[in-house]
Amino acid sequence: MIKRILLAIDSDEDTSIAAKYAISIARRHDALVNCLAVIDLHSIESSTRGGGIGSFYYAEKLQEQLTDETRELARNLMTEYQDIMSDAGVRHGEFIHEGVPFQRIVEDMKVHDLLIMGKDPHFFYAQPKKDTNTVARVVKRTVAPTLVVDYEYLDVKRAVVAYDGSDAAARAVSRFVQLKPFGQDVQLDLLHVHHKNQGEAELLLRLLREFVEAHGFTCNAISLSGSKPADEILKYLEKTGGDILVAGAHAVSSIKRVAFGSTTSTLLSKCNIPLFVDS
Repeated sequence: MIKRILLAIDSDEDTSIAAKYAISIARRHDALVNCLAVIDLHSIESSTRGGGIGSFYYAEKLQEQLTDETRELARNLMTEYQDIMSDAGVRHGEFIHEGVPFQRIVEDMKVHDLLIMGKDPHFFYAQPKKDTNTVARVVKRTVAPTLVVDYEYLDVKRAVVAYDGSDAAARAVSRFVQLKPFGQDVQLDLLHVHHKNQGEAELLLRLLREFVEAHGFTCNAISLSGSKPADEILKYLEKTGGDILVAGAHAVSSIKRVAFGSTTSTLLSKCNIPLFVDS
């Protein structure tokens, strides 16, 4: 059951979509939505570093100016989303933190059931296009699942579950069916992509199907053959549609794959529906 939702807010357009999902889930579960804004002091400092001794003074003044501007923008954003929650009749709270965004989010997630955020968060409000790689870092370390949304709100009636038998995938689908963020009347498509072993794929899907049905969900089990799981999952979504994708995350290295396995990283960047992910 979901009782506390953390909504990460910034100036991106997808934050308003994230808020709609937070409101929908909060109404269903009578949950509290805590809005979180993070002032990225590290990015402000790094963007104002001077080159020579004579520039230190000006760099310090610029840093002070940017910090003040960012604090004001964060307060204005918070007021905006607090009003949105009030108008929706949803219980809500607010946090404005200063520091490294993913660290602040991870700490707050220790006392929340679900994090909702946009796909490309930019918490350095003075430079709204600066990439902070926050999603990958959050998913790698958080103790609760994350709903990563795109730029369109969808009424969730059918969920596609990308399942490869890994611990991360098992945790993701387990959290989804236990928390029931969109209720129990969601059709689940259990999707497994195998390369050679059809028998193993069918066994994995049968066991998973028994598990999700025990939690009251109806489901279809689909086994696909292919060497590139992400491509097969995206083809399936393009062909059949879907309102949300449930997937696990894997800790690997390099750029956006710092938290996501190659499959989940690809899905995050190319999928245009919300992604419910757990590490």
